[in-house]
Amino acid sequence: MGSTSSAEREAARPAAAGRRGAVVAALMLSMALAALDATIVSTAVPQIVGDLGGFSVFSWLFSGYLLAVTVTLPLYGKLSDTFGRKPVLIAGSVLFLLGSLLCALAWNMGALIAFRVVQGLGGGALQGTVQTLAADLYPLKDRPKIQSKLSTVWAVSAVAGPGLGGVLAAYADWRWIFLINLPIGALALWLIVRHLHEPEREAAAHARVDWAGALAVFACGGVLLTALVQGGVAWPWLSAPSLALFGAGLALVAVVVLVERRAAEPIIPGWVWRRRTIAAVNLALGALGLLMVAPSVFLPTYAQSVLGLAPVAAGFVLSVWTLSWPVSAALSQHVYRRIGFRNTAMLGIGTASLILFAFPFLPYPGQAWQPALLMLLLGAALGLFQLPLIVGVQSTVGWAERGTTTASVLFCRQTGQTIGAALFGAVANGVLAARRALDPGSAPEATRRAIADAVHAVYLGAACAAALAFLVLLFLAPRRFPVLKD
Repeated sequence: MGSTSSAEREAARPAAAGRRGAVVAALMLSMALAALDATIVSTAVPQIVGDLGGFSVFSWLFSGYLLAVTVTLPLYGKLSDTFGRKPVLIAGSVLFLLGSLLCALAWNMGALIAFRVVQGLGGGALQGTVQTLAADLYPLKDRPKIQSKLSTVWAVSAVAGPGLGGVLAAYADWRWIFLINLPIGALALWLIVRHLHEPEREAAAHARVDWAGALAVFACGGVLLTALVQGGVAWPWLSAPSLALFGAGLALVAVVVLVERRAAEPIIPGWVWRRRTIAAVNLALGALGLLMVAPSVFLPTYAQSVLGLAPVAAGFVLSVWTLSWPVSAALSQHVYRRIGFRNTAMLGIGTASLILFAFPFLPYPGQAWQPALLMLLLGAALGLFQLPLIVGVQSTVGWAERGTTTASVLFCRQTGQTIGAALFGAVANGVLAARRALDPGSAPEATRRAIADAVHAVYLGAACAAALAFLVLLFLAPRRFPVLKD
């Protein structure tokens, strides 16, 4: 794997031949839309339920979007390698904007959930193709710049989403949460159409799309992720619906393997897992998705219920990691150029494991600056971990495999988050139940202690996930990534 072929260099060069600044602006706008829509609905749920009803199923506003994004990532990755990034990004943007418009016109909760799934089908194209184009546009030495910009956009949008959703729901109407996507998305779409230029690819004319594999992957991912998202929430883990979904999901895994082994151009090719570097990065970033659930889901509850902070202050305790993460990611190039991608990522995730492990040892009830300081340090550690792995793994493949590789990485991270939400939710509920059994009283202090213990247990689990990622890189990833020359 010493150098790219002339055909791959020719394919990659025109992608950057347009006005790169305009294309980068479009990528940042697209990333902002995908990140906002994962969180912006959360604070508007009371207004939405008050208008449309359907309180018992409102959680599917989030689950439906997440499922659609996750299960379509492999498909869009393969399509972008086959037909080019531009048509996939345009199609995904149009689908996302159509879903946004339909969400704004929804007449009941069922319709709104269905249209959120349509949004998610477009959101999968935005997430995967934006990350792939970032690697196409920049040579290896410059990729940290664009990746740190995208990380900043993602972090700021994800944190600002709930606040923006609350403001629009309170002072305008909840439908504006979706209508606001239209002008932003239209501008991004226009910039892509106008300024991103890719060559005509001969392979595209004779390409064979593995639609059977795509359907099998979609069905398998949808069933298993539904089981994880709804298990312990809509029904008990050992109930008939839960067992039926897991059983069907495992059967569909066998179907996916069978279909993909027979496909000429599989959606999930076997080389994604046969190559040590890609397999190690997939597993490590799956562990990252797992551990990120602890701060992003449970820290705001801890800050309000244990520290006694107002919602805005609790949000600030969480958001401080968005300050250090992009800065650390941007500076990581100076580290991995000296010690390599793997060792830099190991340094980051090893530090993150220690920080997560330190959380349960904070004084009770403590001061707000203490968890905030840990989050600031955690963001810096994860910036050293994630960006070198993404830049490194994208640099080990040529243009024709970069979309599939990037999609597999993002798919594993998204799946890790889904598993983490289910796993750590079960851990927290188990600790709370045990504390109630020991202290059946409902005194505020007893509840406060129980919540603190539950969050501490979740953080210990997250520390174990970080340690697992460290071990994966140590024993599976090569010491030096087999980087292709630009």
